[in-house]
Amino acid sequence: MKAELIFTGTELLTGQILNTHGKYLGQKLSALGIEVILNTTVGDDWERLTAVFKQALERSDIVITTGGLGPTSDDLTKEIICEVLKLPMVLHEESLDSIRQFFITHNDEMPESYMKLAYFPKGAEVIPNPCGTAPGAILKTDNGKIIIILPGPPWELKAMYESTVEGYLSSLPIGGEVMHFTTLKVTGIGEDKVQDFLKDLDGVDNPQISYIAQPGEVHVHITAHAKTIADAKNLIQPLLNAAKERLASYIFAADDEEIEVVVANLLKENGMNIAVAESCTAGLIQARLCDIVGCSQYLLGGIVCYNKRIKEEIIGIDRKGLDVHGTVSEWTAREMAQNIRKIFKSDLGLAVTGIAGPDTIESKFIGLVYVALATPDGVNCREYHMPGRRMAIRQGSVNAALKMVRNYLERNC
Repeated sequence: MKAELIFTGTELLTGQILNTHGKYLGQKLSALGIEVILNTTVGDDWERLTAVFKQALERSDIVITTGGLGPTSDDLTKEIICEVLKLPMVLHEESLDSIRQFFITHNDEMPESYMKLAYFPKGAEVIPNPCGTAPGAILKTDNGKIIIILPGPPWELKAMYESTVEGYLSSLPIGGEVMHFTTLKVTGIGEDKVQDFLKDLDGVDNPQISYIAQPGEVHVHITAHAKTIADAKNLIQPLLNAAKERLASYIFAADDEEIEVVVANLLKENGMNIAVAESCTAGLIQARLCDIVGCSQYLLGGIVCYNKRIKEEIIGIDRKGLDVHGTVSEWTAREMAQNIRKIFKSDLGLAVTGIAGPDTIESKFIGLVYVALATPDGVNCREYHMPGRRMAIRQGSVNAALKMVRNYLERNC
């Protein structure tokens, strides 16, 4: 079964908004054995949208549209579908009631323009929107083509896909092979070196290894095609085991894991808290941890100590020791971790010091980073040679630091 994705919105073409739908829907559909043959991004133009939609219906079994469901005049998706299929637009009372209730809950009056959101092509099955006001729809044409209409905001699209669309697609007689993939996220090492570690494992069509480099990390994707998900997983497992063994010291997360969420949950589960001293990361560790609701339960606070004087006067590091070892050194990282733990009276003290560039410090190379963790059992420190430019080095340092916390909590708590 073949699918085509149509992303609507001039803001996508002009780069004002990043289109993440292709990645999400591509992965989801492939996992069901649905082949995505084309992605098209179209601006809010009636003629272009109409032409693209007609072409998609001719060559694909399933057409999924995103965006163009709002209350403004440039939201055209449902109107164009009605014109192409020669269907009338009908009011869905239940959706209208839900939209009105949304405004009542927010102590506001529903604008007249929002009536538009409750109208759908005749015969459409409405998809409720648990995260917004614009419902979606599933429509089957007379010749068996399936049209799925989803909104543009990613959080709304994902919620509606997972609550309604995935179950609907799973019930179809799709046939063909399904695809399954797993991802290892590594840090502290460049894409070229990751490939060197796995070069004798690569080059196989099924399962297949691919690499995606991002600032501060490399994602290793292992993908397999098979008749069932279970068969695909079995194909992947030997390759996955080998990759894990070779990259063990660099892996900080897998699949959809976010390392800060993993660390936050481990801290909460074990009733522990942490304080952070950051030099080259300048608050990025705390920012990542603070993205999670309830972070005050486990993050006591931290100090950004870029300046040598702050390391001495606020963190309490001995001036002579700094002069001897340098601000970027294992000794300094250990001192920072121990002292931040004492200052905040925390269970764990995490510290990072390094050289993010573009200038060198103390005749040491750019990318040199030390991560230290002070615990009730002592202090652990690791030296990294982070690849990339300034932001990549800083993000990689955050990943490495959180990885160290994760490893300690999983092994000792």
